[in-house]
Parts: sequence; structure tokens; C-alpha cells
Amino acid sequence: MTPLLCLLVIAEITVILVLLFRTPLRRLVMFVLDRLKEGQGPVMSTVGVTLFAVLMSSLYSIVRIQKRSMETGGINPTDHVLLTNHILDSSLMGFCLFLGLMIDRLHYYVKRFDDSEEIKPWNKTKKTYETETD
Repeated sequence: MTPLLCLLVIAEITVILVLLFRTPLRRLVMFVLDRLKEGQGPVMSTVGVTLFAVLMSSLYSIVRIQKRSMETGGINPTDHVLLTNHILDSSLMGFCLFLGLMIDRLHYYVKRFDDSEEIKPWNKTKKTYETETD
């Protein structure tokens, strides 16, 4: 599961970088995100909730392993490996959820900003026309 989560984090970071800079690829990513949000809203939220549930399960396992090590006075090597694996998976899942939220908000703001960019030149020409006639 760790390699899959690492690839997901890298893909989400790439999407964020594409959305941050004005490139031709940004229009394509905006188009894809528009289509994903338009018709598949419940599917995306289901994926997010499922990832969150797995994250909570992993955090519960971390707490259970730590309680067991407190009771015995030390941690055995098997629990140590399981603990590090759960911590790595939990942190990657948390990063995935956070980056997904960032992509959602960044998509919203970029879309809103691009719409306002198209309106700005019209407002400027209107103001210059008003000042010339006064």
C-alpha cells in the first residue's frame, strides 16, 4: 500500500504545481477537474471517506501497539516494524487527504480568478470611456 500512496502523493503534488503556474497544461487539468467534479461528485467523496476510514483504522492500530508496549515495558521487533509501517501509511494517507483538499480549493480559486481575468479588461475600457466623456 505504501508504493501506491507514494505515487498518489507525487501525482497530487504534480497537479498542484500545474495549477499554480499558467501553462497550457493548466487548461487541460482544469478541464479534467471540471469534468470530475461535474458528474462524479459522490464517487470522489466516497473515495475520500474510505481513505479517511483506513487512516483512522491505522491510527487505532498505532495506539494499540503503543499501549501494548507500555504494558510489557518494551517493544519487541515485530511490533516495532508494524508500528513504523502504520506510521508511514498514516502519514501518507494524511498527506493524500490534505493534498486532495488543496487541489479542490486551488481548482476553485483558479477557476474564479480566470473568470475575473476575462472581465477585467472590459472594466478598464469602461472606466477609460467614462473618464474621456466627462
